[in-house]
Amino acid sequence: MSGKIEAFKVIETGYKEREEDFGTDVREGLTAVSKRLSCRFFYDEKGSKLFEAICDLPEYYLTRAEREILVDHAEAIAALLPKNVTVVELGSGSGIKTQVLIEALLSQQMSLLYMPVDISSSALEDSAKVFLDRFSNLDIVGVSAEYQRGLMEVRKTIKGPKLILWLGSSVGNFTRLDATQFLRDVRASMRSGDQLLMGVDLRKDRAILEAAYNDAQGVSAQFNLNLLTRINRELGGHFNLDAFQHKAVYDTDRGCVEIYLVSRCKQVVKIDDLGLDVSFEDGEMVFTEPAYKYSLAEIDHLAEDSGFKILHQWFDGKKQFSLNLMGVK
Repeated sequence: MSGKIEAFKVIETGYKEREEDFGTDVREGLTAVSKRLSCRFFYDEKGSKLFEAICDLPEYYLTRAEREILVDHAEAIAALLPKNVTVVELGSGSGIKTQVLIEALLSQQMSLLYMPVDISSSALEDSAKVFLDRFSNLDIVGVSAEYQRGLMEVRKTIKGPKLILWLGSSVGNFTRLDATQFLRDVRASMRSGDQLLMGVDLRKDRAILEAAYNDAQGVSAQFNLNLLTRINRELGGHFNLDAFQHKAVYDTDRGCVEIYLVSRCKQVVKIDDLGLDVSFEDGEMVFTEPAYKYSLAEIDHLAEDSGFKILHQWFDGKKQFSLNLMGVK
C-alpha cells in the first residue's frame, strides 16, 4: 500500500457473509405471501460498482447534496468535535465525502485515527489505500464486521472521544421502528462526549424522489436486477432478467420510496441449489428496498427516542438533505 502498510491494519472479528445466509434469505423471501429480497445483498462486486455509478447520476441528488454540505461546513463540524477525536465510519464506500471531513480534522490536529467498519476486508483495504495515499498523518484500523459487532469492537478498542459517521442516508433503509432500535445500539457503543454525524434525506416532491430511484439511463434498474443475477450465479437460479422490470414508487403518507422487481408475465423460476420452483403471477411484485425520508420533526423524534440530542444540523442549498450532529443524552 505505497509503503504505508504500517499505518493500516484490519481487526478480523470472525464474521464472514456466508452463502447460506444469502440462500436462507432468498428461500424465506420468495416463499413468503408477499415476496421480498433483502437489500443487504445488493452489494456484490458488480452491485457495488453499479451503486457508485448511481451516485454520479444527474437524478441522484443525495450524494451531491451531502458532499456539498461537507465541503461547505467541514471546518465548522471539525471545530465542534473534541480534540484528538477518533473517526469511526459505518460503511465507508469510496470514502470521497469522508475525505473532506478528515482533511478538515487534520488541519486542527497533528494526526488522526480512522476506523471504518465494513463486512468486506478487501473493501477496507481498497479504501485505506486511497486514504493513505492522500493523508500522510492518518492511521487506519479497519474493523471487518457487521455494524453492531463492529461497534462493540470499537468501544473495546477506543477509550478516547470518538465521532461515529453514518453518511449517505443509510438510515432510510430501515423501517422507522428499526431505525430507532439500530440507533439505540449505536448509542450503547458510545460514551459521554462521543458524537454521531448522520446523513438523513428529507421528504420532498414525489417527482424528484421517484426520478432519483428510477433514472433515465436505467442504472438503478440494473442495480436492482443484479439481485437476480446473483441468485443465478450463486444459487443455481434460472431467472430471465428480461422477464422482470424495476419499479420505484413513493408513498407520500409513509414518506418512503419502495423499490420492487415486477414479473412481466406468469412464470415459474427454478433455483436449483435451494430445490425451489418459484411461481410468479403477471405483475407480481418482489419488494427489494425501502428508502425512508424524514421531516425535521421526524429527525427530532428519531434522535429523542434513541437516546440522542441534536447538537447541530446542516443543509445543502436546496434543503434536500441534512447532516445531523448528535450527542448522547
